[in-house]
Amino acid sequence: MTFDPASYEFRQGPGPTPIRASTVLPAKRELVKLDTEDGHTLVAELALPEAGPVNATLITLHPLPTHGGFMDSHVYRKASYRLPALAGIAVLRFNTRGTASPHGTSSGAFDEGVGERHDMEAAVRFAVERGLPNRWLVGWSFGTELALMYGAVEPVASQVEGAVLLSPPLHRAKDKDLLQWAASGKPLAVLVPEHDDFLKPAEAAERFSLVPQARVVGVDGAKHLWVGEKYAARVLNEIVDEVSEAGSGVAGLPQEWDGPVATASA
Repeated sequence: MTFDPASYEFRQGPGPTPIRASTVLPAKRELVKLDTEDGHTLVAELALPEAGPVNATLITLHPLPTHGGFMDSHVYRKASYRLPALAGIAVLRFNTRGTASPHGTSSGAFDEGVGERHDMEAAVRFAVERGLPNRWLVGWSFGTELALMYGAVEPVASQVEGAVLLSPPLHRAKDKDLLQWAASGKPLAVLVPEHDDFLKPAEAAERFSLVPQARVVGVDGAKHLWVGEKYAARVLNEIVDEVSEAGSGVAGLPQEWDGPVATASA
């Protein structure tokens, strides 16, 4: 059974509610379908601010589906739970071809990052057609490979402002892809966990030196999957600082919400 975001039950507490891992803040959420140029239909969710302008749009690219990655991976869930309300940011999440999650299963089969180019292009095209402004790619692990390989070339390059990379392994993406980003001049923020399994901060700084505009941030104590509220919150703050003019604030995004909230089951 496909998860329906309309099933969230929002309740007003007696006072401000601490924002926990499962706290869902108000947003306009809808299940959508993305159609790729090679004939696949992808499961997706768009979360928009309930009121006010959209300050930025995140097009999220999830970790490796053959190792448990999907649109409901925890950092992206928390982005969709919080950022529309806290920062006026729209969050588009989707399952790449052949990927299943609580939101449903996209058609097709995993294609080692080749056919997934069409998936990313479909997500960007959807965001453009919906008139969502200030569009940024946000890749995590395998998703960073897609962003690096295909984000600085057409038809995507002219439709996005830049990219934020979480735990880039630089397995599929090569130096030629980094040089494409360098030539594009588009911003690239690279968040690298201290204890990453694939690429640690010092090596990342060396590899990404090919991209003069890249901002490489080593995050002490973090691991590849950003497990723990401390690290998930750090990621969200860094994303908001990169994509939004207002940023996350001196103290970071609020840790309480004085309004109705829901609680996610997972």
